[in-house]
This record gives sequence, C-alpha cells and structure tokens, in this order.
Amino acid sequence: MPSREFLPDRSGTTELPVWDTVAHLIVTSPERLVDAQDLVIDQVAAIEGACNQVCSDSEVRALQRAHGQPIQVSPLLAELVAVSLREARRSDGDVDPTSDDVLRGQDRELFGVPPRGRGIVGRTPSAPDWRSIRRNGREITVPAGALLDLKAIARAHAADRCAWLIYKRFEIGVLVGIGGDIATAGDAPAGGWRTLVRAGPVGPGVPVRLPSTAMATSSVVSRQWRGGGGTLTNTLYPATSRSAAPVWRSVLVGAFQCAYARTLSMAALARGHAAPDWLRDLGVSARLMAADGEVVTVGRWPADETG
Repeated sequence: MPSREFLPDRSGTTELPVWDTVAHLIVTSPERLVDAQDLVIDQVAAIEGACNQVCSDSEVRALQRAHGQPIQVSPLLAELVAVSLREARRSDGDVDPTSDDVLRGQDRELFGVPPRGRGIVGRTPSAPDWRSIRRNGREITVPAGALLDLKAIARAHAADRCAWLIYKRFEIGVLVGIGGDIATAGDAPAGGWRTLVRAGPVGPGVPVRLPSTAMATSSVVSRQWRGGGGTLTNTLYPATSRSAAPVWRSVLVGAFQCAYARTLSMAALARGHAAPDWLRDLGVSARLMAADGEVVTVGRWPADETG
C-alpha cells in the first residue's frame, strides 16, 4: 500500500484502497470520520458501476450496445458525461471521452485489471471524437460501437463529488485525495491543507500547501506499459491520439475544482513546451517537472517546504 501521503499524524484521518490506488480522507471533525468514509465508499462504488469499461453490466457498456441510439442513463452517469464533455471543451479536445485502445488499456488498469500487452495503438484521426456525443438531460447518444472512456475524469470528479457531499451533509472541513487527485471543501484546518509533491512513483515527497481548493497530478512515469510498437504512455497528441514524446515527467495543477485541475494537467503533458504559457494564460498555479528533473512553476505555486 502506498505511503501515507496526505495524512497528518492526528485523529480525523484515514485511508482506504480505491481502484488502483489509495483514497486519503481528512475531516476537521473526527467524530464524523466513519460517516465520511462510508460516503466515499458508496460514491466510488456507484461511479465504478457507471463507467467501468471492463464490466459487461456497467452503464457505459449499455451505451455501447445501443448501437448509436439514445438511451436514458442514471443521474450519476449523466453527470459524469456532462463533466467529461465540459472538460473536453475546456481543453479543446486534448482530454476526450471517446474511446481508443490505448485508453481502454488504462481503464483496465484503473479498475484493477492488467492492461493488454499487444496490439495497443492510438485512435485514428477519422474516428469520432467528443463532439459526436449527444446529451439531452439523462438521454445520452454515442456513435455506434463507441465505448465511452470516462476514466480521465472519473477519479477527479469522485474527489470533487465526495468532498462536496461530505461538506454539505456534515458541515465540516474535508480533504479527499484519490491518488494524485485532491479536492477540499469547507473550512481548512489551522495552517491550511498540506500534501506531498512526488517527482515519480517512488522516492520521498516534498511537502507543500495546496495552492487552491483542488489539485491534480498527471505523470508519464507512473502510466507506462508495453504496446505493439513499444512503450506507451498516457500522453497523447490531440490530433492523432498517438503516444507523445514526454517533455514533462509530471505536471501538478492547482485550480478551483479537481476535475478542471486534472484536465489541465493531462493536457499540459500533451502540449509539451507550450504548456507553461498556456497554463499561465489560464491564470492557474502549476508545477511542471521536465524529463531532466528541471522544475518550472506557473502562477502562485507555493514554495516547496522542507519542514
């Protein structure tokens, strides 16, 4: 199990396994910790049931079986699709919920199934993209045969959703961290919310104060596997969906919402050298680590703390 990245040494904190990672939960009222943990468990299970591409009885598989016809989905899946389309629009298509073999391999990993090791190739430029998805309330239409890939936003939105629901239900301050996706709600503890920044999947982290109410991390180090043409990463060129040569080893973005921070961190990996100026124009805080270890900060990213 990964190290206790988010947990201060005090009551009101816990961690639990979620998908391929660990969820960390901090609440400012320790007596509500068990209730908050139960809420997180229920929400994660519901999100997995809606968007797991691997399970034949998930809702995204039902959409695929509709063969291009509109179907009514649950309020939760409609919400996930709406958020995913919003983030695709915000990123000019860099983060796209339409499926391809590379992303299906990552989805299998997210939900605990090892990715396939052969025949993984990027989506062709002529394949349908996010603009081909239609949503009218809970009525969703996807192109015939398409399998929605919502994993890019599922984990981040889970953090957003859990933090907000815990705050509204119990009127307490809360931090929910799922892997590298962190969301907060309510009043922070004295000294603010703190977490660790990691340059890679192993090694010590550097403690920092959260630069905003949410933060997300994307990295080419922790998402690699062997495909038909060599090692693939989750960094894709928007126009072709082919694996991108990594300019940045990792990108952390602080924003008002975890799903937005996740979108920007993923898109920054794909945009390469243009990413710092793009993030700066958006007015967000970010920390980008280059492949050679050089660190570039954008906006009001807090200085790394050594104590």
